[in-house]
Amino acid sequence: MRKICLLGASGNIGSQSLEVIGGDPSAFSLVAISIGHHVEKIPDILKRFPAVTYCCVQEEGDVAALSAAFPAVKFFSGDEGLKSLIAESDCDIVENALVGFVGLVPSLTTLRLGKILCLSNKESLVVGGGLVQTLLNTGKGVIYPIDSEHAAIYKCLREVNRQAVDELVLTASGGAFRHLSRGELVGVTPEKALQHPTWQMGPKITVDSATMMNKGFELIEAHYLFDWPLSRMKIILHDESQVHSALLLKDGSYVADVGPADMKGPIAFALSEGKKPYTLQRAKELTDLGPYHFHAFDPERYPAVGMCLQAIEAGGVMPCILNAANEEAVRLFLSGAIPFLDIERACAYALRSLPNITKPTLREILSSDAYARLLVRRKFGSKGI
Repeated sequence: MRKICLLGASGNIGSQSLEVIGGDPSAFSLVAISIGHHVEKIPDILKRFPAVTYCCVQEEGDVAALSAAFPAVKFFSGDEGLKSLIAESDCDIVENALVGFVGLVPSLTTLRLGKILCLSNKESLVVGGGLVQTLLNTGKGVIYPIDSEHAAIYKCLREVNRQAVDELVLTASGGAFRHLSRGELVGVTPEKALQHPTWQMGPKITVDSATMMNKGFELIEAHYLFDWPLSRMKIILHDESQVHSALLLKDGSYVADVGPADMKGPIAFALSEGKKPYTLQRAKELTDLGPYHFHAFDPERYPAVGMCLQAIEAGGVMPCILNAANEEAVRLFLSGAIPFLDIERACAYALRSLPNITKPTLREILSSDAYARLLVRRKFGSKGI
């Protein structure tokens, strides 16, 4: 039985992970959770998972009352608390389902301790891919991806000789505004942006899906996870989100992972350390995989993807700057402070305004993240307030 520490237990992926873990008690024991600000969810989780004896919350001021209410549980708080949670809980697996930059240090902590990292937090690789890669190359820990696209590619690469692969094909829904032109994006609302056509996700990633920043980040994630050149990856729009991703082989055929738009499958696959059975499909054309619809990706319609490629090509802290600017801009958009298209404008502004640092340390990554957020707040945060 594997002992699991679940970071982000109150979020969308975390909630689905609780169902997966609870559904297989002979395989998994949940021993530690982080819950952020959602302390109201703690009693129910502790009732469902009595083996949880460690918990991290966001606010230090909540710890005393929670410790008194649940004396069998050791509570931590804040970013430092996440590190202590991972180190002290004696877990085998850390599932990082945190959203955003906050997930980087917990991922690095997990790998440094030689634990298994089941990774939903793509930002860990976007902003700190070099640091993660160094740890993995020195035998520190192992990663199993949870993102449906990367879980699919992981499965496919297991079954195919890498020398036979021409390209990694990442499928994309196109997000809530996929049927709108650039001109029609003026004035779209946060409420509309959160109406994803095929997936049920948290607000930040749903907005990232609408800009396709999410897909650009997934290219970077795949680059680090699979040691694969960006020049041999491509994006294809796919309406139904049933083909999770595919390999284009050199003979022109495809190998793909096909299934429902449900994250419980990728979560269970990662937590089982890739042992959960799966079936891949092979086809001469993507359209042979089922009654699905595919469309060519238009980089001019979704410039965020180009920004991701620009940032990773520049290297250093530029992916970190892009991620920080995007997180801050999405927050401003969701609060009604800026229009939708200002998300892209804010990201482009940060990329051209801040200096790069090649081969950054963790301290330099943390500083670059803070500078980029401050820049976006000062330049764009006063609009519409």
